[in-house]
Amino acid sequence: MADPTRNLTCEFIGTFALTFIGAGAILTTTWTGGQPGLVGIAIAHGLALAIAVSATMNISGGHINPAVTMAMIATGRIKPGAGVAYIFAQCLGATAAGYLLLMIFNGLGQAAGGMTGRAAIEACKLGTPFFAAPTVSVGTAVLVEVLLTFLLLFAVFGTAVDSRAPKIGGFGIGLTVGMDILMGGPITGAAMNPARAIGTLIAGGSATSSLWSQHWVYWVGPVAGGVLAALIYDAFILKASKS
Repeated sequence: MADPTRNLTCEFIGTFALTFIGAGAILTTTWTGGQPGLVGIAIAHGLALAIAVSATMNISGGHINPAVTMAMIATGRIKPGAGVAYIFAQCLGATAAGYLLLMIFNGLGQAAGGMTGRAAIEACKLGTPFFAAPTVSVGTAVLVEVLLTFLLLFAVFGTAVDSRAPKIGGFGIGLTVGMDILMGGPITGAAMNPARAIGTLIAGGSATSSLWSQHWVYWVGPVAGGVLAALIYDAFILKASKS
């Protein structure tokens, strides 16, 4: 198998896994009326990403996120053409996961103490990240996504990119995502990942149609925060240590 095909396959499967398990945990919480809850959702996203990154980092680099790919382009670690292909594969994997979740939950009846699967899809927008305007302003939503993704990319560089990093696979990265969701989940959904956001948005159809006007936030915030963290780590930590 040619390297580009192998790399894109890994990015597709990794982002599929993150979206299927992460958004699936949100749907399950809504369907059951509260289980596993915010902590369970954070753990689900964190573990899914940790395993996906660990399984793919020695092949594709384990980006699993357009914000990570953009950060790698900005610091010269991947060529722009290859980066665009990565982002397409990531979005495709997330969308495939969204459609499978739609099919699964559309077929579920009413949970004990909860609701039908179809009602859960409508209630949580198929697990798509969103913010409740005007309670949360657009500016606040962008700022939260910038800060959360900054911390995520700082962890990516500190635990995976830096040659001095501890050999812990993707678990430092997964823990950061779980931590970020515990703080930002109730505010913006704590996407930190444009592919994770667009996959369920596309698949959700009428259940998510009202969220398209917010969607730019989940590209601008994560990409800006991720690139900023990458440039700072690259210039002031990696390059400074070599001088």
